[in-house]
Amino acid sequence: MEGLNRVRVGVIGAGECSQEIYNVAKTVGREVAKRNAILICGGLGGVMEAAARGAVEAGGVTVGILPGENEHQANAYITIPIPTGLSHARNVVLARVSQVLIAVSGGYGTLSEIALALKMEKNVVGLHTWRHVPGIMHAEDPVEAVEMAFSFLHP
Repeated sequence: MEGLNRVRVGVIGAGECSQEIYNVAKTVGREVAKRNAILICGGLGGVMEAAARGAVEAGGVTVGILPGENEHQANAYITIPIPTGLSHARNVVLARVSQVLIAVSGGYGTLSEIALALKMEKNVVGLHTWRHVPGIMHAEDPVEAVEMAFSFLHP
């Protein structure tokens, strides 16, 4: 069963973003899908929607770890919505189920996901995000970010 061996990449970022960041996140999602990985995100708008859109348009699978109890709150590009009813606490679930995370821009919610992932000893690649957080490996562009993420999985 191939699904059991597929890599799970978390893509985290703000629910609202500029068109520039949207395009960056969409490219990240596309690159994740091209590597046959499952994209995990928060399932809402902004960076989450862009990454999921890029993945789905490239034939990938997306999982949305939703904050509410309604699966219909997921953006249109979520293949598998998981309504948690956990609000911001869903960030713990997202960090736990991801094998590696890519943070694209983002605010305090993204920072909490970064901190949780680092606490769980997961690798985090940053792209246009929190520069002064120890433990984040920063990339210059979306392709490099995905390549870095995958390099941590296969040393």
